[in-house]
Amino acid sequence: MTVLIAGGGIGGLTLALSLHQIGIAAKVFESVPALKPLGVGINVLPHAVRELIELGLLEQLDASGVRTRELAFFSKHGKPIWSEPRGIEAGYKWPQFSIHRGTLQQILLDAATERLGAENILTSHHLAGWTETPNGVRADFIDKATGQPAGSYDGTVLIAADGIHSAIREKLYPQEGPPIWNGRILWRGVTASNAFLSGRTMIMAGHEILKFVCYPISKQPDASGRFQINWVAERHMPPTYQWRREDYNRSARLEDFLPWFEDWKFDWLDVPGLIRNCTHAYEYPLVDRDPIPRWTFGLTTLIGDAAHPMYPIGSNGASQAILDARVLTREILAHGPTNAALVAYEAERRPATTDLVLLNRRNGPEQVMQIVEERAPDGYKVVTDVLSLQELEDIAANYKRVAGFQVEGLNAKPPIVQIAAATRAG
Repeated sequence: MTVLIAGGGIGGLTLALSLHQIGIAAKVFESVPALKPLGVGINVLPHAVRELIELGLLEQLDASGVRTRELAFFSKHGKPIWSEPRGIEAGYKWPQFSIHRGTLQQILLDAATERLGAENILTSHHLAGWTETPNGVRADFIDKATGQPAGSYDGTVLIAADGIHSAIREKLYPQEGPPIWNGRILWRGVTASNAFLSGRTMIMAGHEILKFVCYPISKQPDASGRFQINWVAERHMPPTYQWRREDYNRSARLEDFLPWFEDWKFDWLDVPGLIRNCTHAYEYPLVDRDPIPRWTFGLTTLIGDAAHPMYPIGSNGASQAILDARVLTREILAHGPTNAALVAYEAERRPATTDLVLLNRRNGPEQVMQIVEERAPDGYKVVTDVLSLQELEDIAANYKRVAGFQVEGLNAKPPIVQIAAATRAG
């Protein structure tokens, strides 16, 4: 009774650990030859951190990540718009973590390797196809580098956790085409720099056309007293700009975007200095996919970016993949690894994530920056001259509601996967 998981990212590894926690065997198949800690910084929200704590990973998260204290929005002139506490400081029972994506994946991989066994984490296994059998499903794999067969495996269900370019989703929706680019480009990097504001603050500055985000992802300073600061520079490109799919996640050239931020030197943050002092930056198109009407086909379903790729707005990409994994585990605990479990999982998660994908297209909580830019492009003395306190509060509260992390509601919820406390660490 083995669950086959295509994809060894955050969603796939969280699912493998969760299934192990309830006594269900799982195998993870990853296309790449080796799982390496790649990427840049991400935020994991309290509702998802709660689930990682249920898996016994708090100590590792605390050792490697930063407990985010507050989220603050600023204008392009560095003037305050809105700030709110996050994590424990906001009243949640669980923290919010800012952490390097690769570090989080490595934490999950180490735990999965220890608990499931290295023999159940298979690399160089790219899904080529699958068929349903009298006893479940059989998945066929190839080594993508050589094109040679990598074996066939039998399982009870097949879970697509293989990301925005999911091979399984492509077979289920062959006419869908590539992800949808909205005209915006992200340049991302990590720079060793001085702490700013509270030392645990995530900031967003600018507006819809030009934006800068940054936050620390290292808890302790290096020998020179500097911290690892994750940053994202974003610009909405003109219609004539051509983006090619093969350029996804390519190395960035500072001259392509630094000039737009040269005068963003605030008394609390030197934006051009952060960009200039980065040793290696990457360029990403801001892409997602339209919500689809169905994730589950027989004994196969989608999770994470394979199911609902969304813009990285509101810090929800990794968090929603973790929630997918936990809800699916709960349903497998209730129904066994069956179509009934997959259908019940989809019934909860697809509507919720559809709303989030669409809300992120409207900029989620970041719309406060665009409203300020439209109403006061030349600046202001205090933000309430431009935007009422009630408008600010309503925007923030609505996003928490849609994303499922309102403080009182989350604190009152029982664990998603309800098992004996003694077994929660796997």
